[in-house]
Amino acid sequence: MAKSKQLQLDDLSAEILADNICPDLASGATQLVFGTGSPDAELVFIGEAPGKKEDETGEPFVGAAGRFLNEMLAMIKLKREDIYITNIVKYRPPDNRDPLPEEKSAFLPYLTKQLAIIKPKLIITLGRHSMDVLLPGLKISQAHGEPKRKNGQVYLPLFHPAAALYNGGLRQTLIDDFAKVPLILEQI
Repeated sequence: MAKSKQLQLDDLSAEILADNICPDLASGATQLVFGTGSPDAELVFIGEAPGKKEDETGEPFVGAAGRFLNEMLAMIKLKREDIYITNIVKYRPPDNRDPLPEEKSAFLPYLTKQLAIIKPKLIITLGRHSMDVLLPGLKISQAHGEPKRKNGQVYLPLFHPAAALYNGGLRQTLIDDFAKVPLILEQI
């Protein structure tokens, strides 16, 4: 019998630990933050890396940005258990610095496998780091809210919820972009 998607994801998470990815990052983190949500989700959200709260709980997007994400999900009548959420880099970088290019490269094959297991209809990148990894060459200021198709997969680049918390103008932009999600899903 074929392994369930959840078991495949659990195996992949164990593989990251076994392969000792980014040992310097790992040594400064409390734990691996792999991803949470439904393995059968149509929507996958990808952030950049775990922050302090995420490192403590082992779940992505549980701080202030996560609460804002939950509010936006509620606007389009979704809950966290309906979606899957992860980050490119699965360990918290020290002092919440941006993930380094080599850290993103080291984790990319695992993210690719994670997405291949879930097979979402739509991948939503949150912020420029995840957009740069999956859709290189775009500028978030121009690409946000516009669906992109690459190798048969549809992506929707959005500003990172954390950015909207620091910049009130971005908050409405992000809410407006987010409101397009149900329509984009319908069109896929």
